[in-house]
Amino acid sequence: MSENKPLEVLSTIDLSEAQLEYIKSQVKNIHLTVVSAKEAANLPKEVWEKAEVLLTSGRNLPTREQAPALKWIQVSFAGVEHALEYPISSAPGVLLTSASGVRVSQLGEYALMALLALSHKLPKTIQAQREKKWLPNSSDVLMPQELRESTVGIVGYGSIGREIARLLYSFGATVLAAKRNVMQPEDSSYNAQGLGDPKGNYFRRLYPIEGLPGMLKECDFVVLTLPLTKETYHLFDDKMFEAMKPGAGFVNIARGGLVDEVALVSALKSGRIGGAVLDVFEQEPLPPESPLWSLPNVIITPHVSGISPKLMDAVVELFVQNLQRYQAGEPLYNIVDTSKGY
Repeated sequence: MSENKPLEVLSTIDLSEAQLEYIKSQVKNIHLTVVSAKEAANLPKEVWEKAEVLLTSGRNLPTREQAPALKWIQVSFAGVEHALEYPISSAPGVLLTSASGVRVSQLGEYALMALLALSHKLPKTIQAQREKKWLPNSSDVLMPQELRESTVGIVGYGSIGREIARLLYSFGATVLAAKRNVMQPEDSSYNAQGLGDPKGNYFRRLYPIEGLPGMLKECDFVVLTLPLTKETYHLFDDKMFEAMKPGAGFVNIARGGLVDEVALVSALKSGRIGGAVLDVFEQEPLPPESPLWSLPNVIITPHVSGISPKLMDAVVELFVQNLQRYQAGEPLYNIVDTSKGY
């Protein structure tokens, strides 16, 4: 890119007038084109040929031949598994960045809601309401497992897991965390100011993924925030649920493919797991015939843990900061290691 030639930026995501004006006010010397298209083939040839930077949902990416000048793809989601299905995302000379960090506020709040629901036996009280049954408040059935002085295991200590840990710290809970690289407790990825755990201050112990069984037996609650990769597919199977502390609560806000749902149903029916709040599933929408729908110790939500009316504004803010870094020749936030899948 020459000093005087505008940076050619293409967005295949619709942007509001306010978002467009914000980008243009914060990033100089760019030519921004917005063309909403479900299929890459629908975009005019000349649009793809000029684009050096692409803002996208991660679906319907072009071929390298269609976009020969493309050097950087910014995905609007934290998970990039869909983008990785396209060869251009891992082509030489192309950087792929995720939107990790932009959803941590809403995901953290959802996780906290889920943990409080499990700790205060909300699935049981909802079931009793449906049956018009008044449960005695002295009953052990409703005895809470307070978050204060409980142990919460966070499986996947990226931006989302770190925000959950920050929130739990104020409740007086002990956080145990598992991540792939335990030698890197700090976090250099994108985070909104004041959120997350960039310095690694909020966990008691950090475990490698291989050490999960040892961690799980100590946890009153377990929250999944891992990315879905070949290595993490069905990570939670019969053996992993068997390793959990009896009666522990389980929350999945990551990806449905992390969990063997047959094993999960078995663990819930047997009481090995006390209850679960599930926002993601292997097949979405969750089929009506799934036994998860009718289990009395389960709360199901339709993949809403990361939605927010302010979400696209947050994506635009990350994109702006990365555009500024790109023009300055500085390392971008959230560069994806395509060999690892995150």
